[in-house]
Amino acid sequence: MTNFYDINKNEDLLKKQLRYVVANSPFYKKRFTDCKIDIESIQSYEEFRKIPITTKEDLQHYNQEFIAVRKDEIIDYVTTSGTLGNPVSFALNDADLDRLAENERLSFEMVGVRKSSVVQLTTTLDRRFMAGMAYFLGLRKLGAGIVRTGSGLPGLQWESIQRFQPDFLVAVPSFLLKMIDFAIENGIDYKNSSIKTAVCIGEPLRNPDFSLNSLGQKIKNLWDIELFSTYASTEMGTAFTECEYHKGNHSLPDLIFSEVLDENQNPVEPGKIGELVVTPLQTRTMPLVRFATGDMVKFYGQSCDCDRKSMRISTPVGRKKQMIKLKGTTLYPQQIINLLTAFQSLKIFVIEASLNENQTDEILIRIPNDFAETSKLQEHLQAGLKVKVSLEKTSVEKLAMLKFPRESRKPKLFHDFR
Repeated sequence: MTNFYDINKNEDLLKKQLRYVVANSPFYKKRFTDCKIDIESIQSYEEFRKIPITTKEDLQHYNQEFIAVRKDEIIDYVTTSGTLGNPVSFALNDADLDRLAENERLSFEMVGVRKSSVVQLTTTLDRRFMAGMAYFLGLRKLGAGIVRTGSGLPGLQWESIQRFQPDFLVAVPSFLLKMIDFAIENGIDYKNSSIKTAVCIGEPLRNPDFSLNSLGQKIKNLWDIELFSTYASTEMGTAFTECEYHKGNHSLPDLIFSEVLDENQNPVEPGKIGELVVTPLQTRTMPLVRFATGDMVKFYGQSCDCDRKSMRISTPVGRKKQMIKLKGTTLYPQQIINLLTAFQSLKIFVIEASLNENQTDEILIRIPNDFAETSKLQEHLQAGLKVKVSLEKTSVEKLAMLKFPRESRKPKLFHDFR
């Protein structure tokens, strides 16, 4: 197989990171000793692949053993969002915070933010949330103006837009729809506001062929602003961001070494889908080596019209642990979400996965009690998924509680009871 992962391009940074990990991380000291891994002998990607994968379960079970600095060096404590299980504690020292700022500075520059720009952050800085803090640090390092409105409160968002005239919004895509609804209901001329670009976080915006998915297209049809897709996680402390050509999310090769692997942990060819495995570079407090994110992404290689020489991937097409086998068909929740979002008259829904009495997967989609187009929706879903799924009418109040649970930072459209 052609080797698409060339460690020589950032060999010095990768070797430096491995040496740091062996010297300072209790978890990796033991793992490398047990597996007889000699980092000095690693001269190729094939040799690098001999290092075992680190899993989310490792991070959960041995959380404190990943800490590679003294406790008095730790400045900030965060937790993951817990999308695939219990949230995991994470910690950062001063060097990690500087690195996080540089990551976001580079990412914001990629989407066109400049020192003269004003950016409105509709993300929280509290609740041990890394992303909101990262955006603030990156924009501060870039020197751009920052409007910290926080999450929710569409009225405050529009009042701030009118008052401070920001050029950019950082927002979850589904929240942009709420802002549009509020503007329409309150007579706000949102189409002629100062906002020209939205940097979208937390939810997929595009299909693997680079086209806008149903959520992205719905936003674009209502509000003709430029939409940029981003992808990141707490564990990797690094963002993958679209450039101006919108042909995949670019990695930052000085900050992360990335692989996309198949079910046998072999690298996939460009155009194929696999699990993203990352080794963040220049991290100090909780360094990770070959960490399996659980996110299934499409791998595009490095060729892009922008001439950046960095790996490009899609935003996640699904979670590895959320894969559904339904009547012989393999599905990911995001496929179902895209189809449901595209059905214009359906305003709220929740998807549930469970095991039936034969221990095989079943899907139930909860829709509002007063939804009048059940038959059309069933046909729409069956045409898109090639299998029939069950629909169940539920009160809007219960749907809202399921979609926005108190403990979650993001809308929860998929509940897995398997």
